[in-house]
Amino acid sequence: MINQKSKANFALFALAVIFFAVGVTEFISVGVLPAISKSFMITTSTAGLITTIYALGVALGAPILTAKFQRKGTILGAIIIFIIGHLIIGFATNFGEVIFGRLIAGASHGLLFALSSTIAAELVDESRQASAIAYIFTGFTIATALGAPLGTAVSTYWGWRIPFLAIATLGIVAWILNRVALPKQARKNVEISSMADQVKLILHPHVLLTLLITILGYGGTFATFTYLSSILQKITHVPANQVSLFLVIYGIAIAIGNTLGGKLGNAKPINALFGIFIVQGLALFAFYFTVTNIYLSTLNIVLLGLVAFMSVPVLQSYILILAKSYSSKAVDVASSLNISAFSFGIVGGSFLGGVALDTYGLRSTMLLAAAMVALAVLMMLVENKFENKRQK
Repeated sequence: MINQKSKANFALFALAVIFFAVGVTEFISVGVLPAISKSFMITTSTAGLITTIYALGVALGAPILTAKFQRKGTILGAIIIFIIGHLIIGFATNFGEVIFGRLIAGASHGLLFALSSTIAAELVDESRQASAIAYIFTGFTIATALGAPLGTAVSTYWGWRIPFLAIATLGIVAWILNRVALPKQARKNVEISSMADQVKLILHPHVLLTLLITILGYGGTFATFTYLSSILQKITHVPANQVSLFLVIYGIAIAIGNTLGGKLGNAKPINALFGIFIVQGLALFAFYFTVTNIYLSTLNIVLLGLVAFMSVPVLQSYILILAKSYSSKAVDVASSLNISAFSFGIVGGSFLGGVALDTYGLRSTMLLAAAMVALAVLMMLVENKFENKRQK
């Protein structure tokens, strides 16, 4: 007979498969962007909407967590929507259908991302909750290293539709696993915050500033990252069939940076964020000058990968700390808000990057990205004052 611990571990694995599928589809857009641009005969910046619209869907989907739904049914329904979205993309006859598919897939992503963490925490004892959440995040971390290069390689040799159909298939696997593995009801009752609790948290100046810093810091990454395949092909002159190698290197650096970010932010998150954003801003600025040299740009890409997502675990942890201080019943809401903030950062960064691209060319996206992160650094000065006041 299977014991309770084994059942919980199987359920955590099923959730990790969701995170892998979600991670692959988020980052695959970078790899397939040039192929989609060519397929529908649209500009690179227009093709970049597959990133912008997807992130908008994530931002809209994540706050649904605040409502009281039966969690297993909700997560299975969200996976079905995720699958449908990718089937629409895979069989799209025009770019509008691709955008629609990305929007609804993104909305399911937002809900899945927020809800899976809560379910993972409920599956285990309180002493193991952090480990359980970290475990399911390994699926997403692996996807950051594989999503973009897989998209590039597959779209180069077999077409851009195949990766999205493969993700739909992965979604079916995730649905079956979670249908079998997840318990019908959560083991613990989770208190749902009132509207007053949520408003109190959302309108607190310290929380609002932190969310804005999240948008700018993450947005700075995507102002350039969205167009990285095009940058490598058109400016660095990397052959199309070799771009995936550079994206693998970038993805591995992202995975390492995620891990380091979690460790750096444990003790002094404000100091960690200061350092991360300063290095990130300087690396983006330097990329403008190194991008024409394949060796220097490779080193720069490694550095960009290390710092690009290093702030993510720090910011996610810090927003939960703030929620416990200012509105303790709305911790789940804080998690959802920050996921939305990351997504709005992708929306803003990729959109502004597209505007810069159309106006000044691909290289200008790096200067724009550096400026966005520099603004985040300046806001960190105010953040530090809020933090000192909070701790008194």
